[in-house]
Amino acid sequence: MKITFNELRRIKNSLPEGSAHKIAEELGINVDTVRNYFGGTNYENGETAGLHIEPGPDGGIVLLDDDTILNKAKMILGEE
Repeated sequence: MKITFNELRRIKNSLPEGSAHKIAEELGINVDTVRNYFGGTNYENGETAGLHIEPGPDGGIVLLDDDTILNKAKMILGEE
């Protein structure tokens, strides 16, 4: 899936407090992996999140290997 970096950050910044923990718990993954998915870089505790950023307009294009975390975030926001 493709999304702009700025759109990905908009979604992350719109999430209510505690959403990263809720998503992590529902998916059975480390909360830092969820944070890394949205642009974080804590690879000591979290895993890589299968995203690749290519330079471009609007912060660049992000290629997501798996959109499960994004879909969970959109469900929390009522966008899906």
